[in-house]
Amino acid sequence: MNKREFLKKSSVGALGIMVVPSLLKAATTGDRLRTAHIGVGNMGREDLKAVSSHAAVDVVALCDVDAVYLSEAHKLYPKARVFFDYRVMLEEMGDEIDAVIVSTPDHTHAPASMLAMQMNKPVYCQKPLTHYVSESRAMKKLAAEKGLITQMGIQVHSFYDYKLATLLIQSGIIGKVHTVHAWSPKNWGYDGAAPEGEDPVPSQLDWNLWLGTSPMRPYKEGVYHPGNWRKLMDYGCGTLGDMGVHIFDTPYNALQLDVPKTIMTECRPSNGFGYPEHNTVTYEFPGTKYTAKSLKWIWYDGEGAPAAHEDLVLPGMDVKKNEKKQGKEAGIKEKMSLEAKVAGENELPEQGAMFIGEKGRLLLPHFMQLPRKIVKGKYIDISGEIAELTAKHDLGKPVRNYGTEGPKHYHQFVDACLGKTECSAPFDYAARLTETILLGTIAGRFPGETLHWDAETARFKEEKANKYLAGEYRQF
Repeated sequence: MNKREFLKKSSVGALGIMVVPSLLKAATTGDRLRTAHIGVGNMGREDLKAVSSHAAVDVVALCDVDAVYLSEAHKLYPKARVFFDYRVMLEEMGDEIDAVIVSTPDHTHAPASMLAMQMNKPVYCQKPLTHYVSESRAMKKLAAEKGLITQMGIQVHSFYDYKLATLLIQSGIIGKVHTVHAWSPKNWGYDGAAPEGEDPVPSQLDWNLWLGTSPMRPYKEGVYHPGNWRKLMDYGCGTLGDMGVHIFDTPYNALQLDVPKTIMTECRPSNGFGYPEHNTVTYEFPGTKYTAKSLKWIWYDGEGAPAAHEDLVLPGMDVKKNEKKQGKEAGIKEKMSLEAKVAGENELPEQGAMFIGEKGRLLLPHFMQLPRKIVKGKYIDISGEIAELTAKHDLGKPVRNYGTEGPKHYHQFVDACLGKTECSAPFDYAARLTETILLGTIAGRFPGETLHWDAETARFKEEKANKYLAGEYRQF
């Protein structure tokens, strides 16, 4: 589809949406923030609502490749102009937009965000920041060069419990940390074969624009849009790139980690189309002042995660240390299964992280639960430490309501754009976290092999893996 056709589509929307000039006046610098939203379905709809719930925000533009999503969003913000192509939106409305929110599938995060930043627009981009490692580095570089306000969409980063856990770890509550286990039983993988044939593209969907810079392929109903793209290598980043970003965030931030030295993924052989449905990813990180000389990080995902491990057995489930390996694993598995039946603090959370340190363990459930300290098989009361850190750092009280807590991260971005605060997950931080995540997905193409990463050159020692650090953009 050529530029003229795009411009035509940007003037008259599908499903009877008439695109009219914005009725909103130019904002006074420092008083109002005019936002443009790229992707307004599913998570994009939630992002739109959260950003616009800030009293100083005016939504001036909406963009989506699906006319149904666009129509639903336009009903909520009838003064906003609507577009199918983000390039046309930014070209036509550049002077009327103060900040851009990117809530598309992962493969469009970087192309849309980079274009907005090249136009000197602050950007809020959903997680993971990018689809390729090369994109993460490029976005970090451009944001720094232009001095732009940026934020990655990891909402729980701004929640009480995660900020508290960061402070507890940095206070030395369990000493220097040598191992982190993190897990999610979600399955954003696909072990089947690539679909054959093609189906008619729904009338409300612009398939070429949905594909964007990714390779052209036939549309198949129920395979890509909506929703299932996370499972597929060309568009998403699997469970690791979805829940992993959230659950990695606090340990990564608390321990002040950089990118890893080595990565090894245990999973099925790569089929080149979908991510494996079960993954165990082991990272080794250089040490920091909060860790041992090096840090081992193990991630588990898929149904049944995490795998049985002595580090994850909660109080009341002692494990014999001299069992044979197979018997030991069976014993741990049985004890973990038993404890899962116990209500309250003896239940391993469905998703979470466990820090292993010199002076004990710290369990961080995901999410909206207080961290718990474990020493020699017993929970240790840390209410005093929690009260002290909460008061010292003005954390307020823990609120167990996502509806009221969720918008905080978005509002932080808005306030930063208005010069009132700073963002806590800018692209400088988000790019390093995302790079770590993406290295794990690349290692999944070489199951059982240890890949060695050089942070200075941004290349693997294993040359065969380097071709997955970037992708060739399709002209669309």
